[in-house]
Amino acid sequence: MCEDDHAGIGRRAVFVTGAAAALTLGTVSFASAAGRDRQTRTVRGTLPTGSPDFVYVPVEVPDGVREIRVAYTYDRPAVPAGTPGNALDIGIFDERGTDLGGRGFRGWSGGARTEFFVRADDATPGYIPGPVRPGTWHIALGPYTVAPQGLSYEITITLTYGEQGDVVRPVYPPERAKGRGRAWYRGDCHLHSWYSDGRRTPAEIAALARAAGLDFINSSEHNTHSAHAHWADAAGDDLLILLGEEVTTRNGHVVAIGTDPGTFVDWRYRARDNRFGRFARQIRRAGGLVVPAHPHATCIGCNWKFGFGEADAVEVWNGPYTPDDEVALADWDGMLVASVRDGRDWIPAMGSSDSHRDPDVVGSPQTVVLADDLTREAIQEGIRAGRSYVAESARVSLALTASGGRGEHAGIGERLHVDAETPVTVRLEVTGAPRCTVRFVTDQGVLFTSAPLPVSGSGVVEWRTTASYAAYVRAELRHEAAAGPLPGALAAFTNPVFLGRR
Repeated sequence: MCEDDHAGIGRRAVFVTGAAAALTLGTVSFASAAGRDRQTRTVRGTLPTGSPDFVYVPVEVPDGVREIRVAYTYDRPAVPAGTPGNALDIGIFDERGTDLGGRGFRGWSGGARTEFFVRADDATPGYIPGPVRPGTWHIALGPYTVAPQGLSYEITITLTYGEQGDVVRPVYPPERAKGRGRAWYRGDCHLHSWYSDGRRTPAEIAALARAAGLDFINSSEHNTHSAHAHWADAAGDDLLILLGEEVTTRNGHVVAIGTDPGTFVDWRYRARDNRFGRFARQIRRAGGLVVPAHPHATCIGCNWKFGFGEADAVEVWNGPYTPDDEVALADWDGMLVASVRDGRDWIPAMGSSDSHRDPDVVGSPQTVVLADDLTREAIQEGIRAGRSYVAESARVSLALTASGGRGEHAGIGERLHVDAETPVTVRLEVTGAPRCTVRFVTDQGVLFTSAPLPVSGSGVVEWRTTASYAAYVRAELRHEAAAGPLPGALAAFTNPVFLGRR
């Protein structure tokens, strides 16, 4: 074993520009493979507070390498209350380089693993199998947070020599399942397996999705597409599996829904780098939807800072209903008001579980989409059009309609074309929500609140208004409040029905 010492960020550091702050450290070299089965090098260094977002360790890989294996550790000193401690993410890029959006990406595990390997026929979950070609590879370190004492790390790199295995051709899930024609389909578009920081296999997630009454799910691993080739066996006539990614930047997370198989979306930028639009367009070119996730989450780097100009929808409800979801719901409602005021397109809302491991519940919440069939394209079109509502489980079903006096009617995500003073009847049918309260919300706020539904959980609530009084109406289903003036947690909510002529 040979050792090297980076000794902190010093003279051998070369700063890289054009994306989030990054630097490249001194190169780790290996001797010729002649007569060797395996070689190991260990490097150590210390990163100070205020370190760049990404630190690259170049590794010169000689010819004849069969496998690259990397293990790492770092210190976790005690820190004062309220001060972030050390957290160091890791991944790797091959000889094609680390250019933003380039072809060199070979895997990312964030902070979920302490070691990984890459070879032609296999790789650690989160990493991409493929040829190990000679050249300069880069181990990518992401100092997510650094303690005041600094972050000391140790990386052990092992090269195994020999003939490379056969590259396995990936098989992806089909883009169509056996649907029911034009119908309401239930899905969960934000899930994590062991191909990022989850603990469940794709097969386990698919079984939980079926048990939750879901018709479709979306693969959304953090900053890697490595799971795409591992979902085919979990799909079936009863479950459509879309492929995507959760793009986890330092200024917020965005879920790509239903991209082409094998699509990788880079995450190494902040809002100030003005790069997000480029990658939002990449998601769309790959046939996907751009959906900012948990925009008001309180975890470091989770709060959404890129604006919503590129969003196809927004994840308003993420996992168990919490105060940051309530803020996201209010923020989204403000965006609806702005769209009415400015006469521009509106952004639909979604909900997903963001499930990682037990006891996280797959399908709570879930987005229920009116689509022409159970296909990738039809589901995406329904989400993009806002023909959807969000429910805490498959037990809850909603049907919201608005009708005028001459037989005009419109449903969720649609517009009721009536004159400003034409009487409008808003009707909500509910099942599966015992003791919940219905609220009708408009651009003026909450204008109607029902009595609690019966213990059976079923009921019909009607309200009358006009387009001059309410530019849109959306429904909320709330559980009983624990105490005080605040509303109870959501059981379901709908996208709006718009009223009046544009």
